[in-house]
Amino acid sequence: MKALITGGAGFVGSTLANYLAAKNHEITIFDNLFRPGVENNLKWLRSLYPKIKFIKGDIRHHDRITKSSKDCDVIFHTAAQTTVTKSLDDPRTDFEINSLGTFNVLEAARINNCGGVVFCSTNKVFGANVNKVPLKQSKTRYMFSGKYTEGIDEKFPIDSEEHTPYGVSKLSGDQYVRDYNTIYGLPGVVNRMSCIYGEHQFGNTDQGWVVHFIYSTITGKPITIYGDGKQVRDILYGCDLAKLFEKEAENITKISGRVFTVGGGRKNTISLLELITKLENLLGKKAVYSFSEWRPADQKVYYSNIASVKKILGWQPETSVDAGIKNVIDWVSKNQDLF
Repeated sequence: MKALITGGAGFVGSTLANYLAAKNHEITIFDNLFRPGVENNLKWLRSLYPKIKFIKGDIRHHDRITKSSKDCDVIFHTAAQTTVTKSLDDPRTDFEINSLGTFNVLEAARINNCGGVVFCSTNKVFGANVNKVPLKQSKTRYMFSGKYTEGIDEKFPIDSEEHTPYGVSKLSGDQYVRDYNTIYGLPGVVNRMSCIYGEHQFGNTDQGWVVHFIYSTITGKPITIYGDGKQVRDILYGCDLAKLFEKEAENITKISGRVFTVGGGRKNTISLLELITKLENLLGKKAVYSFSEWRPADQKVYYSNIASVKKILGWQPETSVDAGIKNVIDWVSKNQDLF
């Protein structure tokens, strides 16, 4: 398989590149290296796989992505502006990267007759609708109650008023992928993803909260919890996501036009408070944290109902929360200088 990975030096992209290259797939990374730390991921990948091709480019530049995607079998579109806060501060750039950038990728795939596009969308496309789901509350977490006890599935409504610019721009790309399948016959699949974490992720306050909490606890840096800390997410280990993306590429014609809600599922949920307690126990030290106001459009609970992708592709998470967190703790401990 000849694969082009947009954002291939980022966390999801580099994890995918590592997984596919180890299986002897032909990989081209397309990345502008804008995000701090990703140049280290590229260096790491090229030290392991000298045959990986790297193209420095930006998905906002149509000619560049079109030229770079010639002769590829599949485009894994992982490049994105990934944070809600930055989308609020600079909605134009968020739009240009996530909406226009995805349009450019799809046009490139159509013009070059690529085999298909695997797209990274987000749970934020559901917007404030998620906050209308009834919740139950315990000492350390919120959880869904009623009909969504098993999580949010692909049929959950997206028509709320409050998505944030990030949610809107990703939803635009989400819809474009499906419409390019319907109108132009370009095979594509949409993954509305929850929280992905793992090695080679440089988490911060805005994005990659699991790794951010791990790094901060190890180094004694303060953590700000927005809200009360009972927010719950399902977390998915990056290598498990890479295995799903390979399955999707191999079955792209079969699943073309589909949307999957992708995450750790109900079995791999954790709250912010629970993660802090777990880290304190594993590391034998206290985390330094304080509380602040809730952030706009934050979802108190989000976890994915992964029944559909499990049924259709036979995929499910293999790495438990405990195992994944221990792996990341080990990696962060050895690579603090990269943050």
